[in-house]
Amino acid sequence: MSTSAITATANASRIETKLQRASELAGRILLSAMFLISGLGKAGSYAATVGYMSEAGVPGALLPLVIATEVVGAIAIIVGWKTRITAFLLAGFTLLTAFFFHNNLGDQTQTLMFLKNVSITGAFLLLVANGAGPLSIDHRLKRNSLIQA
Repeated sequence: MSTSAITATANASRIETKLQRASELAGRILLSAMFLISGLGKAGSYAATVGYMSEAGVPGALLPLVIATEVVGAIAIIVGWKTRITAFLLAGFTLLTAFFFHNNLGDQTQTLMFLKNVSITGAFLLLVANGAGPLSIDHRLKRNSLIQA
């Protein structure tokens, strides 16, 4: 293989690595943004959210836990901290939300909302399987523990 071919291959590999890292970070941000905004919105319209939850048969007393799950979970996924366990918990939360709040599959909008939640659950399961990637606190902590060992 010629020197120019080796250089081109190395450059392509570096670009691919940068693209992969940026995509992982962007994916975590985009996946989590909805949860962060939703959690903050629930805190801002507390009484209305309690009413909505009660209509679905979910105790309003769970709202503080819901808000904490959405806000803290979203931030943890964005920064890549405890990613696998957080993604697992958010996958379960999202699937439960689909079954409790979007279960009228005779309504096309509710069917789409249900499928959206199922898709988001799939994205969280990919994070469970693959982790957050190099642009994350998890990666930094792992790297630092290997250096100290």
